[in-house]
Amino acid sequence: MVLRARDIMEPKVLTVDGETTVRECARLLAERHKGYAVVLDAGGTVAGIVTEWDFLSKVLATGGDATQLRVREIATATVRSCTPDTPAEDLVETMATEGIRRIVVRSGPQVVGIITSRDVLVMFRQYVDKLSSQIAGYHSDPAPLG
Repeated sequence: MVLRARDIMEPKVLTVDGETTVRECARLLAERHKGYAVVLDAGGTVAGIVTEWDFLSKVLATGGDATQLRVREIATATVRSCTPDTPAEDLVETMATEGIRRIVVRSGPQVVGIITSRDVLVMFRQYVDKLSSQIAGYHSDPAPLG
């Protein structure tokens, strides 16, 4: 069985409009316990992603005014995405080779989920646990001879 993006994605994606202030976005991240927000343009298409690192490096470290800055100003414009049918193996390869921690899952232009490095770790832990159980099931003490 091949796992696909739809099998491991989180369907509840925090999205914000690019005109949202950095402060309001930070409040939403804290309230929803997220480390990112997908930034949408006025037409509802993905315009970028803003992460806790963006807040730290582009606002706090530079003395930026979080009440005046808009998330579109600090967001990373390049957002990796995939379809719900993308094999998990391909996602892991992309994340590892490109050093990214989040991939947006889209069906056409619509955001339908997100996959984070945490989601991948959970997936592999479940896989290893299942594999370990199967291996343990094969192990048995040999019957005594005679």
